[in-house]
Amino acid sequence: MKNILIGVSCALSLQLAAPASTTGGTPDLFALRVGSAETITQGTIPHAVILIEHGKIVMIGQDLEIERGIPVIDRPDWVAMPGLVNCYSRAGMTSSGSNGTVPSTMASTELYPNQPVYGDLLDLGITTLGLYPPGNGIPGQAIAIRTSGSTLDEMLLSDGVYLKMLMRSNPSSKKMIRDAFEKADEYGEDVVKAREKWEKEVEKWEKEQKKSKDKDKKEEGKAAAGGDAEEDPGPGEFVEPAPDGIAGPFLSLRSKELSAMISIRKAGDYLHLLDALGEEEFDWCLRVPLRTDIDLYEIKDQLGEDKRTVVVEPRLTLMPWTMRERNIPDELSRAGANVVFVPNEDDMNNQKDWRLHVGHVVKRGMDYQAALRAMTLGPAEVLGLGERLGSLDAGKDANIIFFSGDPLQPTSKLEMVMIDGEFVSEEVVR
Repeated sequence: MKNILIGVSCALSLQLAAPASTTGGTPDLFALRVGSAETITQGTIPHAVILIEHGKIVMIGQDLEIERGIPVIDRPDWVAMPGLVNCYSRAGMTSSGSNGTVPSTMASTELYPNQPVYGDLLDLGITTLGLYPPGNGIPGQAIAIRTSGSTLDEMLLSDGVYLKMLMRSNPSSKKMIRDAFEKADEYGEDVVKAREKWEKEVEKWEKEQKKSKDKDKKEEGKAAAGGDAEEDPGPGEFVEPAPDGIAGPFLSLRSKELSAMISIRKAGDYLHLLDALGEEEFDWCLRVPLRTDIDLYEIKDQLGEDKRTVVVEPRLTLMPWTMRERNIPDELSRAGANVVFVPNEDDMNNQKDWRLHVGHVVKRGMDYQAALRAMTLGPAEVLGLGERLGSLDAGKDANIIFFSGDPLQPTSKLEMVMIDGEFVSEEVVR
């Protein structure tokens, strides 16, 4: 049985024959009828109808009947999918960073809105970026932005989406991580001492109040003759001391208010990382640049068993000292790891070819749906925005891109871009 979209009376069908940049002209409630939709969570829906209201997806399904009065955009030649999410970028940011431990540094301080690069990325279908602070060690926290908008408020989705950390197979890297968590421990001790001091002050104040009440009538009379004495408010409520710039973010890691993206270069770094973390429990993912001779396959089973999120490029590599090709993203995915893709490089050419590089990895064996997820919902989850972005599901932001065919085929053209239910692409639909 077909589902019914509940709407108002009278029929209206909209055809886009002008530039979609006419922001504000899109109705508050309308339906999109497309050839198919790559939903990410529900697979491919042929003959998909997407109901959008106030920038949110209300309903999506196959051949949904649209009640009279709901405007319809009918594009049977389009393939819809969620907007692309690049969770690890420096686009539009130029400052140099620290090589030390400065986890309170926020990437938002160097964001300058309305730069042409963001519009260029939007035209490529990249609707969301995770921008990280520069530097080595523990250089600070990333932000998530829309690639549309002209002000900080319009662009900023979330601040402090993950803490960037770099881990190497050496004692100094381990010490860096352990020292930071020790700062959090020390803060806990400081809170205990501060509370004990406050409790003593409260006890002293209560004793003084009792002593005051026990004064003889003569003293009370003198106080009355001289007017009402000022009431002593006492120590007040206990207020925890503020943590320093290192302890604060690591306390947020422990409470899972903040996650971490930890960068390694080889399999051995991962083992050293686990040793450095010890019994610490918090949400974290791996960032591993895929070089030609990367040995990440050595720990793929462990990463899969841990259900670890691994942020990599859609790149084929070689076995060390051989010409044997390896598809590490596919191997990680098959092992059970959650693969997330970022462009091969952070320049515009590689951003442009990002989906084509992903298509090449799929051609060499990676699951198609897993690859689409690695460009959409996977990176959205890294940014803590998986409830809002990354898939075509009811309740999510209507950030949708539309292709003339299979999104991973080089012959497919990006036809249109939508953010929050508004068409923002400058392309003209014929």
